[in-house]
Amino acid sequence: MSHSASAASTSTPGEMDKPLISRRLVDSDGSLAEAASGAPKVGILGTGDFARSLATRLVRSGFSVVVGSRNPKRTAGLFPSAAQVVFQAEAVESSEVIFVAVFREHYSSLCGLSGQLAGKILVDVSNPTEQEHLQLRESNAEYLAALFPTCTVVKAFNVISAWTLQAGPRDGNRQVPICSDQPEAKRVVSELAHAMGFTPVDVGSLAAAWEVEARPLHLFPSWKVPVLLALGLFVFFYAYNLTRDVLQPYVREGKSKFYKLPLSVVNTSLPCVAYVLLSLVYLPGVLAAALQLWRGTKYSRFPDWLDHWLQHRKQIGLLSFFCAALHALYSMCLPLRISYRYDLVNLALKQVLTNKSHLWVEENVWRMEIYLSLGVLALGTLSLLAVTSLPSIANSLNWREFSFVQSSLGFVALVLSTLHTLTYGWTRAFEESRYKFYLPPTFTLTLLVPCLVILAKALFLLPCVSRRLTRIRRGWEKDSAVKFTLPVDHALGQKTSHL
Repeated sequence: MSHSASAASTSTPGEMDKPLISRRLVDSDGSLAEAASGAPKVGILGTGDFARSLATRLVRSGFSVVVGSRNPKRTAGLFPSAAQVVFQAEAVESSEVIFVAVFREHYSSLCGLSGQLAGKILVDVSNPTEQEHLQLRESNAEYLAALFPTCTVVKAFNVISAWTLQAGPRDGNRQVPICSDQPEAKRVVSELAHAMGFTPVDVGSLAAAWEVEARPLHLFPSWKVPVLLALGLFVFFYAYNLTRDVLQPYVREGKSKFYKLPLSVVNTSLPCVAYVLLSLVYLPGVLAAALQLWRGTKYSRFPDWLDHWLQHRKQIGLLSFFCAALHALYSMCLPLRISYRYDLVNLALKQVLTNKSHLWVEENVWRMEIYLSLGVLALGTLSLLAVTSLPSIANSLNWREFSFVQSSLGFVALVLSTLHTLTYGWTRAFEESRYKFYLPPTFTLTLLVPCLVILAKALFLLPCVSRRLTRIRRGWEKDSAVKFTLPVDHALGQKTSHL
């Protein structure tokens, strides 16, 4: 079996033997059929998935590739025909830059090549498992450097997956962290990464390799707190709605409404979560502005909790959109329920028995029309926020355009959601029958934070407050000896000044 290291995930032995790229697919690209004459030569030790994808990307980028294998005859057919597949010793002899695409436990098998590897640049692309990373305080790259002291070891490409090497760099996975103790070796590998279409990022000496190797092991690190927040809000609102809509009728009237648990209660809870999460996107900005006004400067650091909150706004906003979209889908499913049909038939029978030929309440009709229209508008505006959060879209916008969508349109989405909620509640907050177990209607709880944000935003628009906040954000400080004069176009200054 070949000993190849996968960059973004740990493959099982069975997976390592399967070709990630078919020979037919590789040869169908004319650029891979023949290496350019005089092309820089790069060596690869290893014949697994990552090594095959790396060879393909290097050939497409104009390099001459030599792959070192313990069994060249068996593995030659897995690589592009432009790549030479030879014995490891021959591959090492003909290349100055060599990618070591084998797992850590197989580094020692290369010790027999230490003489030929002397003076070469070894690029370590391996990743440890999570257990290995916790147990071993020495990184794979540092261990490789200890085994081959006469070589220059560079840690790079470990955060790039085999699939990304095949398909080419795409937005968020374009960066390649590079670290080494030798600046010249980092420069060579950086130029190589740039030629392959990636963006090299110098992260320091080889001591940083332990941190670089930890990056692929992280599972959505920036999403942990927002997801826990969303789950906590959902559990709270689900329990609250369960108590009001299911347990109260059962305890007080003996009616069994437990059939509402899978769909109706979930659908009642989702918009509450989405609405509160959306308000939590803009609340930290309000708190930050208030803090700046109170301190009279923008140069004092925010508290750590507020700083982290500001950094998680994107994730909170996307989770808000996710819950809102689920709410829309669940709402469309409500008429499909058997219970809904039974209720409709019972209402018709009740109308016949009471001898009512026409059942029409103008106020309710208008309220529902406006309620649905506002909900659609809010979801549509929230969709724009979610789309512009994508790196491919965000990179096509300048700062002012991005800020307009995320800040101005985001606030519009919050206002529309508030109007949507108020239209839904209407006069229910003032009806005694709506207070079940003395608990107020759910929508009244959700209105607290959003209304606070909207009122604070309105307060910041007052000329006396807005002018002072604009001066602070442009560098003015309270009790400072520096004289500060606002530009003539104060409105323009206000629009281009951001936290």
